[in-house]
Amino acid sequence: MSLKIMMRELKEMKDGIGNISKRGGESKLWRSRTRSHVVPDQPQECAEQSPWSNLPPELLLDIIHRVEESETAWPARAAVVFCAAVCRSWREITKEIVKTPEQCGRLTFPISLKQPGPRESPIQCYIRRDRATSTYLLFYGLVPSEGEGDKLLLAARKVRRATCTDFVISLAADDFARASYTYVGKLRSNFLGTKFTVYDSQPPCDSMIPLTTHRRFHSKQVSPRLPACNYSIGSITYELNVLRTRGPRRMHCVLHSIPVSAIQEGGTAPTPLALLQFFDEQLSPLPSSKGKQPLMDTSSPSPAVTPLFSPGSGEPLTLKNKAPRWHEQLQCWCLNFKGRVTVASVKNFQLVAAVEPEHNVSPEDQEKVILQFGKIGMDIFTMDYQYPLSAFQAFAICLSSFDTKPACE
Repeated sequence: MSLKIMMRELKEMKDGIGNISKRGGESKLWRSRTRSHVVPDQPQECAEQSPWSNLPPELLLDIIHRVEESETAWPARAAVVFCAAVCRSWREITKEIVKTPEQCGRLTFPISLKQPGPRESPIQCYIRRDRATSTYLLFYGLVPSEGEGDKLLLAARKVRRATCTDFVISLAADDFARASYTYVGKLRSNFLGTKFTVYDSQPPCDSMIPLTTHRRFHSKQVSPRLPACNYSIGSITYELNVLRTRGPRRMHCVLHSIPVSAIQEGGTAPTPLALLQFFDEQLSPLPSSKGKQPLMDTSSPSPAVTPLFSPGSGEPLTLKNKAPRWHEQLQCWCLNFKGRVTVASVKNFQLVAAVEPEHNVSPEDQEKVILQFGKIGMDIFTMDYQYPLSAFQAFAICLSSFDTKPACE
């Protein structure tokens, strides 16, 4: 069977699976251009009984290897996702073959958005801002294409509150409800817009403590594994510019979920392997909480907490602005964005590691740009990130630049 014919049959099978009614409305993800591809955790019964599920393991391994190696760019890479959605045996082999972004430099499954990027070269994306709806869409690619085939990675909506501003982050551009399975986290600012906290919908490592509980799922929809919580994984601080001096914004990012040892020689960053399932702690209370009040009030804004580290987790990684240089002829502060930024803006920035001599980080790694963000047109911005940041963490940091900070400019 040729690879072309196999791809066509896989697509036809995917369309058949997408037309089957699924609990929680998961079938909509196959047909909507505003959503990331999500593979159902439970394979469809009809697929399990089809001849595709009875292929010899050696042949199946060869088929998926060929698909993974040939379809390296989106939207063609959706064929790899289709393979994982055929049945349980296909899914397990696909998960074994597909590597993390750190290993292969490609994004495939939704969990890839919470895994560290590649070490050698950045993953290049762009953000499109819609002022009318206060939404921000993160796409995979160098620049916007003429058609509508760009791969949507994440979406965020800005929600203003009395004392703070929230950026709710989702896998879908048309579903920002925190009770949805597409919810992946949020960014929250203080009243002045000078300090932000990044919250993840799942713990990136075992040492994190939950911030608050949200009613995200009915207890019958998913298996009870973890309470639905927000986890504080980082903070972003913009320095006050009291004297109104000229220059770019000064910012510091403390990533509680990434130890500084991750950028040392031989170091590793936490890498989640799956999007965890959650249950509603109020609908399905734990035995120890029977007869007691809920741990947190889910109807009120979440109070700030400090993440808890295990003794061996070490010092968190801190990022800072790469120092710009003043250009006498242009009369402005300049950074080398290597052609990825074309419009001067106070929002443009490059982040590097803020380390001390005792951290034993090489000078080359100290100068390496971990996250780059800049403007290229009206409401269009580029975002390039690499190890140890994930797409979700990088997107949250970039969203902080969109909030109004008059005291910082």
